Amino acid sequence: MAIHDRTVASSIHLGPWWRHRGVLVLNLYLLIPLLTSCVNGYDSSLINGLQLLQTWQAQFSSPRSEILGIVTSTQMIGGLMGLPFAPRCSDRFGRRVTMFAGALLMLAGVGLQAAALSIVLFTVARLLIGVGLVFSLNAAPLLITELAYPTQRGKMTSLYNASWYGGSIVAAWVCLAGTVSGDNVLSMKSSWSWRVPVLIQGVGPLLQIFLIWIVPESPRWLVSKGQESKAAKILARFHSVGFDERNPLVLFEIVQIRRSLRMEKNISKRVSFATLFSTPGNRKRMRIILGLTLFSQWSGNGLASFYINLVLENVGIRNQKVKAVVNGCLQMWNLVAALSGALLVDRVGRRTLFIVSNAGMLMSVSVLALSAYLFHSGIPAAANATIPLIFFLHLFYNLAYTPTLVAYTSEILPFTIRAKGFAFMNLTVSLALALNQFYIVYCVWLCFGLVFVMKFTVETHGKTPEEIAVLFDGERKPDHIPPMVYDITTISMDNSSTPGVERDENFSCTCIATEAYELKLPHRIVEKDRVGGRGRVRVL
Repeated sequence: MAIHDRTVASSIHLGPWWRHRGVLVLNLYLLIPLLTSCVNGYDSSLINGLQLLQTWQAQFSSPRSEILGIVTSTQMIGGLMGLPFAPRCSDRFGRRVTMFAGALLMLAGVGLQAAALSIVLFTVARLLIGVGLVFSLNAAPLLITELAYPTQRGKMTSLYNASWYGGSIVAAWVCLAGTVSGDNVLSMKSSWSWRVPVLIQGVGPLLQIFLIWIVPESPRWLVSKGQESKAAKILARFHSVGFDERNPLVLFEIVQIRRSLRMEKNISKRVSFATLFSTPGNRKRMRIILGLTLFSQWSGNGLASFYINLVLENVGIRNQKVKAVVNGCLQMWNLVAALSGALLVDRVGRRTLFIVSNAGMLMSVSVLALSAYLFHSGIPAAANATIPLIFFLHLFYNLAYTPTLVAYTSEILPFTIRAKGFAFMNLTVSLALALNQFYIVYCVWLCFGLVFVMKFTVETHGKTPEEIAVLFDGERKPDHIPPMVYDITTISMDNSSTPGVERDENFSCTCIATEAYELKLPHRIVEKDRVGGRGRVRVL
């Protein structure tokens, strides 16, 4: 039997990603689902910015804080309405179709919102946007995770959340343009000063409606639907050199996807939302996801993210232009902090980032609460600390929660419950955002959050999905897991039936299945040899 002279290890591209044509094109395509995070950031920052515009206030008769709370939470209520259907659509019709449906709903909501003449119609439009957004938020991170090149999966999923601030920056500065007096269309004297920012929100969904079809479908979803041939062509085009479907890396990925799906289906024959809590391992996963998601929304960041106008007025800052500039600079600061956190994910580990983030936010919110108390106690100088503290609060928040929450959730969830797990995460976000809190509540909650992440979060840095599964489903403790040794897939050019060989009629070659069922590139390959056509790689 002729043995292919390449191994999986030798087929992995270790150089700069832009020098691999397939990876370069793939990363450009992944900008389309990345737009979902930008749209989400734009929407969240938009309401903040609109509150700073006099024309918007005049159009809707200067809504009270209670009305503003309803306007903000309505989008989240729309998300709750769409949550039961988003993962079903994603699992049944695919990631691309789900994103397309979400983009259509969002575009309709944007049009209705821009044409609104009453606060009721404006609120209904935000409800529709919320439904569409949850469809896209469910499918986009899954598509990115399941398409990304193995060595870049962690960075791409971290970049997804960090892209939130790309949209928030645009919204903040577009709204700032509306506060500048003059005779242009965005001037304070024209209602277009708030309608144009609303219409710009539709650019992202419009691009996704037309461009999502050039993005390849998730290979994992295709394999789950019995379309292995299509999955192999996609992996060959973007993960191999020369579009070779018989490339060891491509064959290995197909086999490990197939084995992963089979194993997970054997564990849970019927997948439902109850499956999320059906085993000790899954309950451990959900406990971590629930805790981290709540901490991501109840850490004081929401006050400055959605109600910065009220926060600044609470300490005597009432100049609209000053507030708009602070909001715009804050979004740029957030982007830098989030990207920094994304770069640190693979250097210091997920758990360390969560601990530093929670400790930093606890200190920032505590001092922020103290400064507000001193200001209202007759010490005006205390207000000077408010703006720097808001920036420090967001620095620590963005180091971990913005770049890592989605990536970490994706890493610890097996494929068969990943879509429903993301739906559970989005449900928790929506419920958490619907509740308004005070500074002192955030301080107490952050104390609990710091203890929680130190005790319960599991470090996944440098570990393969198999090792991560052991942390949740096995009995060995994280510190006692030894380095994993893989038996590299042996490639056979012989199409004849061979005992122990899994065969796909759509392929021109077969491959011996290995024990590894999901590939994640080791950070260092310290041992590689060839014995009888097999290679061995030790992962540290």
